[in-house]
Amino acid sequence: MTKPLIVQVAIDKPLRQCFDYIWNSEKLGQDPLIGQLVEVPFGRGNLVGVVVQVSHDTALEPAQLKTVTQLAPIPALDPQLMQLMVFASTYYIQGLGETLIPSIPQYWKKPKNWPKLQLALMDQAAISQDGGPHSSSKSAKATGAILTAALNAEQAAALTKLNNQKQDSQKSGLRATLLQGRTGSGKTAVFLNWLANILAEKNAQVLILVPEINLTPQLERSVRAHFPGHTLAVLHSALAEKKRGMAWYEAQIGRAQIILGTRLAVLTPIPHLRAIVVDEEHDTSYKQQEGTRYSARDLAVWRAHNLHIPIVLSSATPSLESWLAARNRRYDLIQLNQRAQGGAMPEIRLIDLKDKNNQSAGAKKIHLSRPLANAIDANLQQQEQSLVLINRRGYAPVLTCLSCGWLSQCAQCSAYLVLHKPGAITAKPILSCHHCGLVKSVPKSCPECGDADIRPIGQGTQKIEDAIGLAWPNARILRIDADSSRRGRGAEDMMQAVHAGEIDIIIGTQMIAKGHDYQNIRVVGVLDADARLYSHDYRAPERLFAQLVQVAGRAGRSDGVEKISQIYIETRHPNAAVFQYLIQHDVDGFLAQLATEREEAQLPPFTFQALIHAEGKVLSKVLVFLAQLKQEAASHFDAEQQVKIYDPVAKSMVRIAGLERAQLVIEANHRNHLQGVLEQIDTFLRGQSQGRISKKDKIRWSIERDPALI
Repeated sequence: MTKPLIVQVAIDKPLRQCFDYIWNSEKLGQDPLIGQLVEVPFGRGNLVGVVVQVSHDTALEPAQLKTVTQLAPIPALDPQLMQLMVFASTYYIQGLGETLIPSIPQYWKKPKNWPKLQLALMDQAAISQDGGPHSSSKSAKATGAILTAALNAEQAAALTKLNNQKQDSQKSGLRATLLQGRTGSGKTAVFLNWLANILAEKNAQVLILVPEINLTPQLERSVRAHFPGHTLAVLHSALAEKKRGMAWYEAQIGRAQIILGTRLAVLTPIPHLRAIVVDEEHDTSYKQQEGTRYSARDLAVWRAHNLHIPIVLSSATPSLESWLAARNRRYDLIQLNQRAQGGAMPEIRLIDLKDKNNQSAGAKKIHLSRPLANAIDANLQQQEQSLVLINRRGYAPVLTCLSCGWLSQCAQCSAYLVLHKPGAITAKPILSCHHCGLVKSVPKSCPECGDADIRPIGQGTQKIEDAIGLAWPNARILRIDADSSRRGRGAEDMMQAVHAGEIDIIIGTQMIAKGHDYQNIRVVGVLDADARLYSHDYRAPERLFAQLVQVAGRAGRSDGVEKISQIYIETRHPNAAVFQYLIQHDVDGFLAQLATEREEAQLPPFTFQALIHAEGKVLSKVLVFLAQLKQEAASHFDAEQQVKIYDPVAKSMVRIAGLERAQLVIEANHRNHLQGVLEQIDTFLRGQSQGRISKKDKIRWSIERDPALI
């Protein structure tokens, strides 16, 4: 008797194992392939999964197995992508299904969509059976020639090095390249020229990663302008479900030669991938913060290495990890030291808020220092744009009673309710928690003592917008933050208004500071720059420096060499190293000092870390859970492994949405030693848990490799 075909299917459940099903080739119309998307019965319903193994063997009796219900009408995921998924699952200590299934667009995870598209997709697949349409070498080379002519000498030299690096990688293995260039130095033009040469190859596909959705439209316009004869697939979470699903499919069948997307795009099937670019590679948005907590930048490097293809990491402020890799010659280094259009670097001025002469007064007492207010005033007279950065949305971060000291504390979180005035998210004033989403009406009197004298403390983007509007009533003012950009096309429409010169003063959070190619900004003001200066997080200075360099780089990007842009940074600690390196535009000097400090303290990237996250209703039980875990983990390694497990501690934001949170930090000198301990911890925890919740105290847990926050 012929044994039935057995397939192992990965599903999106908090389980490390996959599940056996019978494959009925006659019913499904073909034999199984690894990487195929299927619908299978699971529990009382059906789930979508991916075939990860095919055999005639099973540990169960065939009569106990259920049969695959149906097969999605799309090609199987390519073997190279499956290798990436297996690596990510192993490295980040997650089930294969937990890693693989979330990477597939929601549209394809709904079997109801499969039948109505099957015929259309079969027609498209027939057209694309040779890898999809591609521009001819002639047209691609012509596009590259046009682009190259627009480069300055420094950019042209960088392009030559990149092209040579590609040839060298084919001969001697992968050599990733760090493209480090000052803001406005034309890094984008360099890597687009480089990609033009890659795309001259038949069927070639390339992947460009950006850290945030807000940066996608600008780069998308540049890519479409530079590559009018190529098919572009854009992938990010803000797209309509079907549109994202079809873009993913076009990448999968090879029709899309250029794939542009945010971090999830690194897990897209791209069968003819020939090169990768990670733009703004330093950005922490590349780190996933839930589910499989992967770093898209790190997975991009692994994917390039596995495929033996070149990868470019681009940034004005490289991460310390990438900067050290270049200094240690693991990565090639290409630097751009001048602005592409010849403009001078902006003049950075530190405004010491302790100096009373810098405090605003009279009509200009508007929560801005006197030098910044005067600069904006003069800039308006010159009919040029100003940008004001304050990394706090809302009107004020807290409401207080002047009589008894009551504060607007969130009942569910270790945070304050933020005051929001009427706007895009509310028709009346509200108090809102930015962590759990709790919304409350603004009280007319103090809830504690009944006094009516309650006032906001501090300032956010709304308050600065109101104040600047009163100071300059004729100015065209635009606030850009997560609240104001929720309607319509949101931030994209707002950015277009800025680029069109329809705005005089832009006020916003960090979303206005990254990567945008503003052409007429001459004055930039940074408020509350000290907020990250003395954080408990050892990475805070690195992030602050990167943000300040990035926002300073938004100014002076147009031609006018004779006009020097000015950056005003308000601080009470002007002598801090971050600011001193900043005013010299000395990125390398700052990173060199940071590397010395981290090495002395034996912190990443000189060691390797992981976090065990835990949360529950009672903090003491959460801490006991982690303490017992520490004791269990310590019994599984010896001193030679050089692994250190710290005592469990409450998180800095200890309570969110009613759950008390704590963490266990594990540190090792070698990745392999850390991997071994984490595998043992995961096995132990899964044995003590139902899914990811402990059976005893109902404590939810998760493991994070290479955490972005400690």
